[in-house]
Amino acid sequence: MSAAAPLAYSRILLKISGEALCGTAGSGIEPSVLAEVAADLAGVHALGTQVGLVVGGGNIFRGLKGASQGMDRAQGDAMGMLATIINALALQDALEKAGVPTRVMTAIEIRQVAEPYIRRKALRHLEKGRMVIFAAGTGNPYFSTDTGASLRAMEIHAQALFKATKVDGVYDKDPVKFPDAKMFSTMTYDKFIADRIAVMDSTAATMCRDNNLPIRVFKLQPGSIGRVVRGENVGTVVSKDG
Repeated sequence: MSAAAPLAYSRILLKISGEALCGTAGSGIEPSVLAEVAADLAGVHALGTQVGLVVGGGNIFRGLKGASQGMDRAQGDAMGMLATIINALALQDALEKAGVPTRVMTAIEIRQVAEPYIRRKALRHLEKGRMVIFAAGTGNPYFSTDTGASLRAMEIHAQALFKATKVDGVYDKDPVKFPDAKMFSTMTYDKFIADRIAVMDSTAATMCRDNNLPIRVFKLQPGSIGRVVRGENVGTVVSKDG
């Protein structure tokens, strides 16, 4: 029997939007979508890759939207952080039903349902083969969950930040509006930031650039996470040299 091919990544940080969990419903959590995502992640776990997860909260509440309607921004962002915890707990339940040991760690304390984030403890969980879901962003208002994902990726020494989205990668223009849009297979950090690519905010991208952490943007669909982990050419890679 031939030896299994080596994995391209042994430790990753995966960012999933909250909207990815609601399917076609537009809001909330769709159980079938949750189970599908958990099954894919279980497959990645079986490969031996250590996975940290950050999930957004936009399917439940988005702080920026609240602020645009007159709500205090800090208050709205606090509500958004709680929304990410709801999604994290739902994802934990689905993952454990799929046979994956999982821990939720939060940047704001809510000890009755999750552990407070402690970097060394998170690393220990990963080393023991547990997936770790990092919830509540950075714990501070005015910072997105993308920025929280970049921060956690660097803290756990991830080899790359994966951003799973609704499109195949980064395009030169909106592929939904323009059928002739062309996708980049690679891109430099500077172009990614200068072109204001909407898939990730500039603060998060700048943190990755300054710490030379590669970003891979790809479409969240059955099997896509495993394909990337195995080194297949999926999506767009953002790096120093492009």
